[in-house]
Amino acid sequence: MITVTTETVSGSKVVKVCGLVEGSTVRVRHVGRNIMAGIKSLFGGEIVEYSHLLSEAREEATGRMVAAAEQAGANAVVNIRFATAEIMSGTSEILAYGTAVVIEDE
Repeated sequence: MITVTTETVSGSKVVKVCGLVEGSTVRVRHVGRNIMAGIKSLFGGEIVEYSHLLSEAREEATGRMVAAAEQAGANAVVNIRFATAEIMSGTSEILAYGTAVVIEDE
């Protein structure tokens, strides 16, 4: 499955638009990660535990979006975007969405 943030895939043409596809996940911060983050916030810099949490969530949301595209009969997803929202204190939703398409080589 080809996934791109652009409207087209270089060297290919869209022959069918299958529609909007999305995948999401909701993650909660782990108490252990919160403790480490609290300590790191005293000294500044990147909070690696949270960076890893968000990276894992993006991968899971993207995987779910790709599965939806495959189910729709697509072989690519174009115009991929990500959005995030806080659902409640300590929880975040990561949403991956794009347009599922069938492409062929030009």
